[in-house]
Amino acid sequence: MSEASARRKPNVQPALLDTELEHLPAELRWREWMGRVEAVIFSASEPVTRSVLARVVGRNCNLELIIDDIRAELAGRPYELVAVAGGWQHRTKKIFGDAIRAAFGTAAGEGAKELSQSEALVLMCIAYFQPITRGELSSFFGKEVSRDLIGVLRAQELIASGPRSPQPGAPYTYVTTKNFLSQFGLDTLRQLPDFEALEDAGLLSKEKLLTGDIPTGLPAHHLEDEVPSNA
Repeated sequence: MSEASARRKPNVQPALLDTELEHLPAELRWREWMGRVEAVIFSASEPVTRSVLARVVGRNCNLELIIDDIRAELAGRPYELVAVAGGWQHRTKKIFGDAIRAAFGTAAGEGAKELSQSEALVLMCIAYFQPITRGELSSFFGKEVSRDLIGVLRAQELIASGPRSPQPGAPYTYVTTKNFLSQFGLDTLRQLPDFEALEDAGLLSKEKLLTGDIPTGLPAHHLEDEVPSNA
């Protein structure tokens, strides 16, 4: 064996995880699955999807019931398990926002930034009308939406490039991201308030939107009150 071969690390494969746990009584098996699911979610910095959680439990395990039981056990804790961005994540409960601010000066977590009114309005339009081009956004507002403003939303990973528009020149469109859902506490875009219903109720109109006199229709940018518990 050459010296180089001797120094080479062995190719160690990870041990296969017993997900079925058939040797355990049903109650203990369920508790083990609960522990695994919570451990995976707690250790992740982003919402954990069903497909990931399915890797650590049995084929016949009902993940919804597992999540329900974990939530029940967390009822008296300062953090909870929430469904966001197509997955699950531990988050500090809103009522502890003041305590977190007192301890750290902010509860928003590193990198969080409060949106300006213009940034929030543009983000709202992208959320409701995606995929949408910068030119279409500019036409909607009656003034140019700058590349810098788009850059701010991209830098915070609230929006990303979508498919190219069929318009001449095939400009890129913009769409919201999973991070957008996560930061605003949404599981899917279907949880956005219905735009037409808001218009019919007289709560939203293009004129009011352009004056900036109305709420954005999105949940408050509440990261200062609710943050991932492992942030």
